[in-house]
Amino acid sequence: MNWDLIVLIVLIALIIFFFKSFPSFVYGVASIDIFLRILDFVRLNLDIPEISKLIAEYLPRNVPHVINKYTNGVLCDVIMWGYVGIFTVFLFYTVRILWKKK
Repeated sequence: MNWDLIVLIVLIALIIFFFKSFPSFVYGVASIDIFLRILDFVRLNLDIPEISKLIAEYLPRNVPHVINKYTNGVLCDVIMWGYVGIFTVFLFYTVRILWKKK
């Protein structure tokens, strides 16, 4: 079964359902991707096979990995550019917050 796709769709659906504003969506997608990358790091560097197998089996590595796994061609390029756009907006919001704190 495609657990990685199901997990990602459920997480993004929860973000859209609970946080209806665009900045919240951007922060949510970035948070999910960062969390998945941390879990992938733990999977690769932790010497406990049961936990590594559980993470590898049920959780995707990161959002681009899921996009590349289930799409190809022009659709993959369009979705990946949307992903890059979301992270560009995330960077803008993060820098704006840091500048306001000065």
